[in-house]
Order: sequence, then structure tokens, then C-alpha cells
Amino acid sequence: MLGVDEQNQAGELEPVQRKSTAAIVADQLRSAIMYGSLAPGSQLGEADLATQLGVSRGPLREAMQRLVQEGLLHSEPHRGLFVTTMEPEDVHDVYVARLAVERSACEQIVRYHRVDAVAELTAAHAKMVAAVAKDDRDGLTEADQEFHETLVAASRSPRLQRMAQTLLVEKRMCLAALVDTYPADTQALVDEHKGLVDAIEAGDEGLLLSRLEAHMNDALQRLTASLDQ
Repeated sequence: MLGVDEQNQAGELEPVQRKSTAAIVADQLRSAIMYGSLAPGSQLGEADLATQLGVSRGPLREAMQRLVQEGLLHSEPHRGLFVTTMEPEDVHDVYVARLAVERSACEQIVRYHRVDAVAELTAAHAKMVAAVAKDDRDGLTEADQEFHETLVAASRSPRLQRMAQTLLVEKRMCLAALVDTYPADTQALVDEHKGLVDAIEAGDEGLLLSRLEAHMNDALQRLTASLDQ
């Protein structure tokens, strides 16, 4: 057994590690890509970005390399770094991964967390309803993303949430493109999400999973069709 001194030493509080400048810059670049300030295919000018962000080129280069490793930037010889463009096969792969994560989340919800999930998803769905009432397509995109984040969080699985987090930027890039493919009757989209909540409330796992898959496939078909044009 550990002695008292050893126990205290093992449980000591230590100073919180602050983020490095490179990590903060990476967060800002990631956010700019996610929300379209740095558009797919755009070139990143090192000097301009360093001035905009108020940092030296060292941390900026380190941050850029992190995003290259994450697949959000790519390097072209003799040209520099560019924001990755989502090709049809990339979009398909993102949705394959999303479906796997959200399907597992739905299974956990129906079996163990139904009541809490219904309350949380009903609140998220209300934001979609409000966006449609205002004819706010950008707001609908944000509410759509929040609904699916809430769905995964309602599984109470930290690992599923971490997996969903790794897809967050690419998912947001897809949703930014998806807003232009929303059906004229956006109420149908809202009703699809309500159908997911209703299936959870009914405790019907088979219905929930079939509705989730149909919902994802519909979005994927609309996205790939728009990218092929």
C-alpha cells in the first residue's frame, strides 16, 4: 500500500497545462475551415495569415502541419498549402463514418437512455422548427448539426462522442454544401428529425435505425448529386 505521503503525492493537483500558440492557431484555422471563412480549394498565404492572427510564422507552420495530418489541408509542390476540397468519395466516406457512429449511439439510447434522450432531442428539434419558421436556412444548418451532436451525446458514450468530434469539421463542410440542396419544403427535413425522436420515444430500435439510415442516405444522395453537377 502507498504511505500517506505517497498518496498525497499521487493525488497532487498540478498546474493546468495551457494550450500552446500552435494549438490555438490550429483551433482558429479549423474553425475558419469549418464555417467557410477559408473556403475549400483556397490557398493559405503564410505571411497574410501570420499578420491576421498576430503570430510568428513558426507556430503558424506547426498549426498548418497539424491540419495537414488531419486531412483538412493538403500541400501542392511549388505552390503551397490549400484547404482540402470534399470530393464525392470523401463525402461518401464521411457519411459512412457518421452512420456507423450515430447508429451505435441510437442503439445505446433506445436500450439505456430513452427518457433523457427524448427530452434533449425535443429541445434540439425545436431549434430546427424555429429556423424553418423564420425561413433561416443557415440557422437550420446549425440546428441540424446540433441535433445530431445531441443525438451522439445522448448515448452517454465518451468514445462515441470523441469519434463524432473527429468528424466535426468535415461534417460541417458537408452541411455547408448541403444547405443549397435542402428541399424547397424544409418542413419535410424537420419532420424527418421528428421521426427519429418519435421512434426513440416509442422504444422501437428497428424503426429508429431504418429512419436514421434513410435520413443519411437521402442527405448523401443530394450532396453527391450537387457535387457531380
